[in-house]
Amino acid sequence: MKKALSIALAAALAGGTMVAQAYEKGDFVLRLGAVNVSPESDSSNINLPGVPTLHAEVKDDTQFGIIPMYMVTDSVGIELLAATPFEHDITLNGKGVNLDAASTKHLPPTITAQWYPRGGKEGWQPFLGVGVNYTIFFDEQTTNQLDSTLNSLLGATEVDLDLDNSFGLSAQAGVDIPFAKNWALSLEVWYIDIQTNATVSTDVGDVNFKTQIDPFVYHVGIAHRF
Repeated sequence: MKKALSIALAAALAGGTMVAQAYEKGDFVLRLGAVNVSPESDSSNINLPGVPTLHAEVKDDTQFGIIPMYMVTDSVGIELLAATPFEHDITLNGKGVNLDAASTKHLPPTITAQWYPRGGKEGWQPFLGVGVNYTIFFDEQTTNQLDSTLNSLLGATEVDLDLDNSFGLSAQAGVDIPFAKNWALSLEVWYIDIQTNATVSTDVGDVNFKTQIDPFVYHVGIAHRF
């Protein structure tokens, strides 16, 4: 996704013709495209009998983004990051251990206040933003590999995973590059503070750990100004 952002930006700039497009107070902009959540994940120590200390890693996923934005003034906009549900695989890693452990789905709605330094002016529209995120985890599933491992180590016959929802801050940068009247190539990146308390519940006891997901989120798509 990082490479796609660079290629798309280079292609738009190389295209040469940027059609006049000024963002002004009262405009509504809808951005649509691919959104990739790329976690910079780590976790607290996970200790199981007879196994080296483990840490959880969350894999990335790409979904369809629906991102509306409203211009409050010529220079200030309010944007909502929304997307179809993301699904992430979770692995447990340690010395000599790489275990496919679980998966989870989540929705990460993020509200961002944006500053447009070229608001009210024609041409490309760069922006910076800060916001808040609330990540909702659901449909957590453990794998047969984790279930059998916990059965061998602990004698567990029932295994369940629960992830707490997360509230955190976000930072953003992006640009809309016009290519037709009211249409633009849209490139955005967020850094979002996402942390969750994970509980692996079994019939012989629980395993608790904290996971820092802290993803970079990338969007490549189009924007239409209404």
